[in-house]
Amino acid sequence: MAGTNSERELIAEGPAIILVEPQLGENIGMVARAMANFGLGELRLVSPRDGWPSDKARAAASKADHVIDGAVVFATLEEAIADLHFVYATTARQRDNFKPVASPVTAASTLRSRFSAGQKTGILFGREKSGLKNEDVALADEIVTFPVNPAFASLNIAQAVLLMSYEWMKSGMDDVTATPFQEIDQLPATKDEVVGLFEHMEDALDSRGYFRPAHKKARMVDNLRAVLSKRGFSSQEIKVMRGVISSLDRFSRKNPRGSGAPLNEAGEGSDVDDGVES
Repeated sequence: MAGTNSERELIAEGPAIILVEPQLGENIGMVARAMANFGLGELRLVSPRDGWPSDKARAAASKADHVIDGAVVFATLEEAIADLHFVYATTARQRDNFKPVASPVTAASTLRSRFSAGQKTGILFGREKSGLKNEDVALADEIVTFPVNPAFASLNIAQAVLLMSYEWMKSGMDDVTATPFQEIDQLPATKDEVVGLFEHMEDALDSRGYFRPAHKKARMVDNLRAVLSKRGFSSQEIKVMRGVISSLDRFSRKNPRGSGAPLNEAGEGSDVDDGVES
């Protein structure tokens, strides 16, 4: 799987994800995958309709086997949350009860604080078709709800778990703007390299009669240079661009690169530096 690296540390901690009477094994598997993506590892299932274990769930989990293998089945919700100190119930509907309501960001922060204090926590997710019942929500300490389109508020169970898992991961970051990898560090091109690109492209276009009518050439050249100088190229990018121009200049569709290089002035086969380091 792209992005999966078994050599790196596997994060599997945080609140338990509790699915109340889930129906499809595929949905359970996608929940497991979402959990694994963002470092959650404990999955609890309350009376899954199609039983457990589930081959369909494992297939849909896309290698999140540690979540699938660790999943525990309970007969009732009361049993599933018996050892937990604090529980959130997720819902998109307003409930006629007296539970505090939190946003995902606030809920994740609360869960992180309680986790750091050594408390066991959980998040309830309801049935695919009907969500959580009022009696399910009554067992939770607070409600968490998502800022969704009020006219289309229903979320797939795996989507809901993904959103909360993402907020959980963010709540543990020192800098929420940080990224796991950065762009390649490149030196900016010198002005001499940029001018070299201008001249190279102008010569290639001029030899093909691009600048027509002739009296508009100066303006067309100015426009071309303005386009190419709108952003700062790196030295490597200049090399790539000039490699492209050289290839177009030396090869044609009838005689492409690799079919036998055209002869250079010495009568020997030549090739083109494409600007890509090997």
